[in-house]
Amino acid sequence: MGDTIRPKYKRVLLKLSGEALAPSDKLRAEAAAKGEHPILDYDMLDRIAKVVKRCTEIGTQMCIIVGAGNIWRGRQGTNMDRTRADHMGMLATTINALALQDFFEQNGLDTRVLTAVEMKQYAEPYIRNRAVSHLEKGRVVILGGGLGIPFISTDTAAAVRAAEIGADVILMGKNIDGVYDADPKKDPKATRYSEISYKEILAKDLKAMDSTAASFGNENHIQTFVFELKEPENIYNAIIGKVDGTIVKDM
Repeated sequence: MGDTIRPKYKRVLLKLSGEALAPSDKLRAEAAAKGEHPILDYDMLDRIAKVVKRCTEIGTQMCIIVGAGNIWRGRQGTNMDRTRADHMGMLATTINALALQDFFEQNGLDTRVLTAVEMKQYAEPYIRNRAVSHLEKGRVVILGGGLGIPFISTDTAAAVRAAEIGADVILMGKNIDGVYDADPKKDPKATRYSEISYKEILAKDLKAMDSTAASFGNENHIQTFVFELKEPENIYNAIIGKVDGTIVKDM
């Protein structure tokens, strides 16, 4: 029998950090002992692919935007030109997008990578109508290259693309299970919000997302769901409303 669960969201934009695709410390140590330095956890890629397939099987249209933190962390600790460093980051997101596409296709998902900067030998150029058309045909869309311009975070790129494609929600996977009033790793009394406004995130300088993304989300009435992505299964659980997290919206 097929999965008869009804999704909470019809069209989602899933924001995956590069760190979510990175090998664990244990895998890094094992690889380093062999003189290897991997940037991707292939088991994690396969697990994400299988979960995304489950999401499509219950009728959810999946658009994914991916970061680059497993490969490139900008110009941190250097005097590198910011524009050039951001260009390198955009290229790194495309590497991650192509890796995801490969594992998605291995799992039987019809997938298209669209990039903000044209690189036709590797991917399609991002055109809003084309992205929507792919989604309507049941294809998974993976976005690489951010917005194609420097000084813009992947959080902000996610907000802009979500508005363009008419996503019901941005699913923002993090290393903690939502937005807290303090850092739960430092403050045992930190409390998780079930709902919070973008304005409150900005006013309290909470680090759930960058300020540009929060401002854009507020102005364009975009809903974001922040949840823990330690287990890829939580992507599916978020779509059916069965995982803890924080809803962020304009109030």
